[in-house]
Amino acid sequence: MKTAILPQVRVEPQLRADLEAVLRDGESLSDFLVATVRQAVDHRRMQAEFDARADAAWARFQQTGDGIPAQEVMDEMRARLQARRHELQGKHRPASA
Repeated sequence: MKTAILPQVRVEPQLRADLEAVLRDGESLSDFLVATVRQAVDHRRMQAEFDARADAAWARFQQTGDGIPAQEVMDEMRARLQARRHELQGKHRPASA
């Protein structure tokens, strides 16, 4: 596939200096920009999918009136978070001497 060129973007000199200061060894400005644009595109896609699911759920609720109480949802989310914390507990701690 043939590559394309993104438009040039003018930025303040300080922003360019800040960007160059955070580049990793061997990473070019172009590498950074491509990775950043790719992440932004992925984020926007995920956000659009989330919004579509939320709109569908809202439409379903408006039609049926069936829903889950907020407290029940929050309790479930807390339980999942606690389970995940318990699962990860100790995995990232250094071993005792």
